[in-house]
Amino acid sequence: MSQHRASHPGHGQNHDHGQNHGHGPGHQPGHDHGSAPLDWNQLASHLERQAEIASSAYAEAAAWLGTLAPVYGVRRVLDIGSGPGVVTGLLAEAFPAAETVAVDGTPELLARARDRAEARGLGARVSTLHAELPEAIGSLGEADLVWAGNSLHHIGDQRAALAEFAGILRPGGLIALVEGGLPTRHLPWHIGIGRPGLEARLDAAHADSFGEMRAGLPGSVDEPDDWRALLASAGLTPAGTRTFLTDVPAPVSPVVRELAVSHYQRLREGFGDRIDPDDLTTLDRLLDPADERSLHHRTDLFHLTARTVHTARKG
Repeated sequence: MSQHRASHPGHGQNHDHGQNHGHGPGHQPGHDHGSAPLDWNQLASHLERQAEIASSAYAEAAAWLGTLAPVYGVRRVLDIGSGPGVVTGLLAEAFPAAETVAVDGTPELLARARDRAEARGLGARVSTLHAELPEAIGSLGEADLVWAGNSLHHIGDQRAALAEFAGILRPGGLIALVEGGLPTRHLPWHIGIGRPGLEARLDAAHADSFGEMRAGLPGSVDEPDDWRALLASAGLTPAGTRTFLTDVPAPVSPVVRELAVSHYQRLREGFGDRIDPDDLTTLDRLLDPADERSLHHRTDLFHLTARTVHTARKG
C-alpha cells in the first residue's frame, strides 16, 4: 500500500493518479488500471515530488495531531501506505520520542523511504516494514498513532480494516485517516483551447474509474464515505476533522510544472478511452512542448488542492 499523494476526484487526492498520497497494498491507484508494467523509479520520483509540494500541508496536519495526542507520549507511529516516505519523515519530526515505521507493499518505495530518512538524520528513529494489507494488519505491532494517508480506500472492506487498526492502537492512541478533500486543480476554467471546463470532465472520468477500482478490490464492500461513522463503528471516539490546503499560485516553479505535465500524461495514458475526442485533442495540445498553449509554456498554471484528515481515539 503506497501513500500516493495520488488521488481520486471526490477522494481528495490529485490523480496521477498519485498521493497518493495513495495506493493500497498491491494496488497502485491510477497506475494499475491498465496493463502496462509500472516503472517504479519514475513513479517513486513522481510520488516524492507530489508529496514534497504538499509537505507544508502535511506538516501542518502532523502538528495538529500533536494537539490531539501527547507529543512525547507517542512512542510508536505507523505510516500506513508510506510510499517513498515523505510524510513518514514529517511524522517523525512531529513526534520526536517515537519510532516511526513506514509500512508499504512495495520494496522499491520502502528503499526510498529508508534513504530519505537517513539523508535527513532520522535513520535512528525511522524504520520500514514490508506488509501486504489488509492481511498483515494484525502483525504490524501496537502503535500510539496510526496514519493512513490515501490508502484505506484501496482496501475492499474498509469497515473491517478500521476495526483491525483499532485493535493495534494502544489505549488512548490516535488514528488519522487522510480521505476526501478536493481534487487538484492546475488550470483555469477557460484555457483558450477546446471547450471550457476540461478539468471537471477529467474528474468525472476519473471518478468512474475510481468506482470500478473499488468494486474490483478483493472483498469489496459498497460503503458510504461517512468516515466519522466508520471510525465510531470500530469502537473509536471521533476526535476531530480538518482539511489542509496546498496552494501554489502561478507562476509555478519548474518542479511544479513538471509534476503537472506528468499528471496530464498519466490522465492521457490511463483514461484515454473514457475521454471525449475533443478533450483528447486538447490534452494532446497541452502535452505538446512545441505548442505555445501547452503546459510547458503556460503562465496560468497553478497547483491547488485540499486533503481532509479524520481522527479518532481509542479508549
